[in-house]
Amino acid sequence: MSISILQAHIEEFFANPPQTPDAKAGALAAFLELRTALEAGQLRSAEPDPASPTGWRVNPWVKRGILLGFRLGALEVLPAPGLSFVDKATYPARTFSVADGVRIVPGGSSVRSGAYLAKSVVCMPPMYVNVGAFVDEGTMVDSHALVGSCAQIGKRVHLSAAAQIGGVLEPINASPVIIEDDVMVGGNTGVYEGTIVRQGAVLAPGTILTRGTPVYDLVNGTVLRATADTPLIIPQRAVVVPGSRPVSVGKGHPATASWGLSLYAPVIVKYRDEKTDLATTLEDLLR
Repeated sequence: MSISILQAHIEEFFANPPQTPDAKAGALAAFLELRTALEAGQLRSAEPDPASPTGWRVNPWVKRGILLGFRLGALEVLPAPGLSFVDKATYPARTFSVADGVRIVPGGSSVRSGAYLAKSVVCMPPMYVNVGAFVDEGTMVDSHALVGSCAQIGKRVHLSAAAQIGGVLEPINASPVIIEDDVMVGGNTGVYEGTIVRQGAVLAPGTILTRGTPVYDLVNGTVLRATADTPLIIPQRAVVVPGSRPVSVGKGHPATASWGLSLYAPVIVKYRDEKTDLATTLEDLLR
C-alpha cells in the first residue's frame, strides 16, 4: 500500500485499538508493513527537511506504528543461534546475510527488528541497535555502544566504546537524537533527549549532552541551550570536551567556597581542522 494509506491505517489502529480478530489481523498487517519499510530504510521516524528550523522533520505517526507493534505483540520465546530471548513476538532480533553488506562481528550483539542498518555498517560486540533506529553507510557501532529507539545516525559516524545514543518513543512528538554525517562520538559519551549533533562534530570521551545541558562555546563566546521549540544543537565541526564551571550559590559561593564545588559543563574548545581530521583517519584503517 502507499505511504499515505499506511499512515492512515496506523493512525486509525493506534487511536482505536482493535478488538475483533479481523481488526487485530488488519492492525498486525499494517504494523508488519511499517516494520519492513523501516528495516529497508524506506521510512524513518525523522528525516532531513531543509524547511524545518532544525533541518529535520519528525514523523510522529511512524513512532505510533512502533508503539502499536508493542501493543499487538505477546511475549514468546524467540530463539537465536546459541541464545534465547523472551520478548514481544512483533520484535524479534534481526538476522543478516552477506548480501546485506553489514558486518556483525561475533560476540553478543543484537539488532532489533524495525531498525535500519545500511551497507558497510560495522558492529563490534557487544552492542545494541533498537527499533526505529536508522544507521547510515560506513558507520561503526563499537563495543558496548547503544543506538536507542528511533535515533538517526548519519554516514561515516564512529560511536566509540560504551557510547550511549538515547532513544525516544514517548512522548510521541519528541524529537529523537540525531547524529549527522562524519561525527566522532568518543567513548563513554552520552547523547540524549533529542540533541542534534551537526555534521563533522567531535564529542570527546565522557561528554554528556541532554536537553537541559548548556554548552559553552569558547571560540564564539556564546552559550548554546535548547529552547521550548528546538533541542540542543551542537554546531557543525565543533569539538566538544567535558569541562566544569564553579558553583556560585550556597556553599559554592566564591565568598565562602567552603565546599569548592563545580558543575559539569561541556565546552566547545575549537572547530575541527586538518589536525583533527588526521586524528580520525584511523577509522578508515579499522574498516
